Amino acid sequence: MNLDLFQNLDLLSVGIAIAAIGILGFVIYLNNRRSATSRSFLLFSVVTIFWSVANYIQSSALDPRTSLWLIRSVVFFAVWHAFSIFQLFYVFPKDKVVFPKSYKRYLLPLVAATSIVALSPLVFESVAQVDFDGRILKVNNGPAIALFTAIVVSLILSAVYLLVRKIIYATGNEKKQFGWVLVGTLTTFALLLIFNFGLPAFFDNPDYIPLGPVFLLPFAVFTFYAITSHNLLDIKVISTEVVAFFLVIAAFSQILFSESTGETVFQVSVFGLLLFFSILLIRSVLREVRQREELQKLAKELEAANAELKKLDQLKSDFLSFATHQLRSPLTVTKGYVSMIIEGSYGQTNDAVLEKLKRVYDSNDKLIKLVDDFLNLSRIEQGRMKYDFRRGNLNDIVGEVAGELNDAARKKGLELLWQKPAPPLPQTIFDASKIHEVIYNLVDNAIKYTQNGKIWVKTEKVGSYLRISVRDTGIGLEADDAEDLFQKFNRAGQGYKVNIQGHGIGLYVARQMVEAHGGRIWVESPGSRQGSTFIVELPIK
Repeated sequence: MNLDLFQNLDLLSVGIAIAAIGILGFVIYLNNRRSATSRSFLLFSVVTIFWSVANYIQSSALDPRTSLWLIRSVVFFAVWHAFSIFQLFYVFPKDKVVFPKSYKRYLLPLVAATSIVALSPLVFESVAQVDFDGRILKVNNGPAIALFTAIVVSLILSAVYLLVRKIIYATGNEKKQFGWVLVGTLTTFALLLIFNFGLPAFFDNPDYIPLGPVFLLPFAVFTFYAITSHNLLDIKVISTEVVAFFLVIAAFSQILFSESTGETVFQVSVFGLLLFFSILLIRSVLREVRQREELQKLAKELEAANAELKKLDQLKSDFLSFATHQLRSPLTVTKGYVSMIIEGSYGQTNDAVLEKLKRVYDSNDKLIKLVDDFLNLSRIEQGRMKYDFRRGNLNDIVGEVAGELNDAARKKGLELLWQKPAPPLPQTIFDASKIHEVIYNLVDNAIKYTQNGKIWVKTEKVGSYLRISVRDTGIGLEADDAEDLFQKFNRAGQGYKVNIQGHGIGLYVARQMVEAHGGRIWVESPGSRQGSTFIVELPIK
């Protein structure tokens, strides 16, 4: 009973080690399939699993002939095991490695040839001694045992040399990574030398040889820690791996307590399926984590691009402010001189020249207004727009605008009507120049986009607001145009046909000014060619 319990614990410990190394290998590989380090670690894990299984079965085999072939299989996998450790240390921790030509021309063929020779009697020739149960106690070495020993020892020593050399030249976190891997390597080699070599060679105690996978576990654990401790794996992946590991071990333990062949086969099938689906689960979690990391990366790139766009927008605003400031001064001077010539300050001018000068004056005046709009746009975007809020009468501003634009409406054959409120409007606090600019813009637009008919300007008190409405019989608006009309550099679809000189800034600036007063501005229209009404509401303060 005690012997059976010991054998079960022996098998359980080997199973735990194999499951841990296998899951770890696939987790690291699935986390980054293109990485040379991930692929090399997976190779090490797979070879370790095959070596461990062959090693354990050989230790339990009772037929000398079968046991001899299993010993040769163990030696076969031992060659590739040594090679996998060498390759892992050669590439660790890089994702991409270019192997030298000698690696493929000489090393790989030499390792492959040695492993094939290990399966032949050239390494282990025959059985020399067996115990009463039929287990092999001693074998006769073949002529190629020296080759096998030289290759395996050279690969292991070269791997350790590479690791130590990398530790010496590494810095920062990478040096810590190498350090943990070195601790795991030395621990594993020390256990293997003591239990798999020292005890059998000097004390004739081979009982611990089947536990080879357990002695390899420190290397896997410390390597795993070296990776996870520097945030190369997500905690969600680690948690999933731990859960999968315990599920697999629970399934494996059921195999140990099976009482019949049928139950054993069933439990082995369950164990295999659970291991397979555990790897699939870890793979799906890795994919989810990778997608989340990609989204985070894209978000950071978008944030950086947005910051760059803001920087460019600021440069544009600075240039716009500088350019318009430089333009306004000569335009103002030109306007003054043309005005004086028209008024006769420099003598009489014939009618033909006078007519041309009036056109120059009008064009110059429009250009000054455009420059003013760009200056306002620049100030708004830079947050430098200044307001002079004072208590005043809104009707005075509306009457002033109506008087200024009455001649322009009459010249176009339009009737500009100002509907004064019956009771006087209460006074409120506002910036007179800014509100003048807003109302002027709305009435001026109504004149530009109305071919015939009338324009009504109305002021009234609506609740706690003062409302100014400008209604016309012009081109009207579609619903889609009304939504975007107050956006920067945006114009209604029909507007291009009626007034080609518009630039789509005035209404945007008007909205910013009205909102700075705590008010709102919008437009209403029954539809295309049915006129429109622009409405401004300012709070009574």
